[in-house]
Amino acid sequence: MSETRRRPPGSTDVARLAGVSQKTVSRVMNGEPYVSDEIRERVLAAARELGYRRNTAARALNLGRFHRIGVVSLGSALYGPASQLIELERRTRAIGYAFSVVNTLEGDDGGVARAVESLLEQGVDGIVLSEPIDVGEELRIEPGVPVLSLGPLPGLAGPDVIINSPSNVDAGREATAHLLGLGHATVWHVAGPERWWASRDRVRGWRAALSAAGAPEPPMLEGDWTPASGYAAGRVLAADPEVTAVFVANDDMAIGVLRALAEAGRAVPGQVSVVGMDDIPAAAYLSPPLTTIRQDFAASVAQGLALLVERIEGRPGTSAPDLPTTHLVKRQSTRPPEEKT
Repeated sequence: MSETRRRPPGSTDVARLAGVSQKTVSRVMNGEPYVSDEIRERVLAAARELGYRRNTAARALNLGRFHRIGVVSLGSALYGPASQLIELERRTRAIGYAFSVVNTLEGDDGGVARAVESLLEQGVDGIVLSEPIDVGEELRIEPGVPVLSLGPLPGLAGPDVIINSPSNVDAGREATAHLLGLGHATVWHVAGPERWWASRDRVRGWRAALSAAGAPEPPMLEGDWTPASGYAAGRVLAADPEVTAVFVANDDMAIGVLRALAEAGRAVPGQVSVVGMDDIPAAAYLSPPLTTIRQDFAASVAQGLALLVERIEGRPGTSAPDLPTTHLVKRQSTRPPEEKT
């Protein structure tokens, strides 16, 4: 005699195990607002325990939606882009959407447009462009679904396009203002690659802080986000006795700057103060521990995705508040300048 086939778990089973109504399960799975974090987690935990899977194909037919968000990510092992991608996946799944990602490579002209087409073929309700960079041409796409870009892209416009740039301008301004507030006459800057929008925005923040303080703007140096490029810039800075304060556009380059200054006998922070950005896990354990700008990827992603889901589901006015997503972490790599005798 054949064994009776077991019925797959349904939403009623999830509701029973979680101790909530079936409507509440539906609201959680649909990513609807006004469900407490405690209830949402209880429902999701029950669904995981039972092995509950929504019938996404049926849902797409009924509602014209796939309940999936696609992400075009710059394929990079750098701390910032990688952390942002991880947070995008975590947050997308937490609000009840499936997650698809297509990676592009820096310098791959047309790669973003091809990635968008790939996601549309898979079936998505919205698209996130994570860490976009300037490839020297306008992006010409008509995806037909809402698009959230975490940074500007030339040519990307339309009623369903949301530009929600991380607070890189504020970060550059805050790092520079911190050093000026300690009494340094000006602040040098080691920037990231010019084609990255994040790098350009940090430069804008640096310049804005210098201008607001009436401080002179010294020549800017450019790296490629790596410690090696920071080391090369650091050797240039170490040779200039006028340099007393440096804002470096990411912590990896700051590591190289610190090494170059140490080799040249320029004490940090005794002779030169250094501020980085990202607050990578190693930053607190450098010698000296690095003062840096920490990015709250969870907050910035939550804000952006809330706007995107509102557009997908047509429910305006419920997005997360626009809160600062960067803040200064003070450690031992900065101090007031030495008094000249």
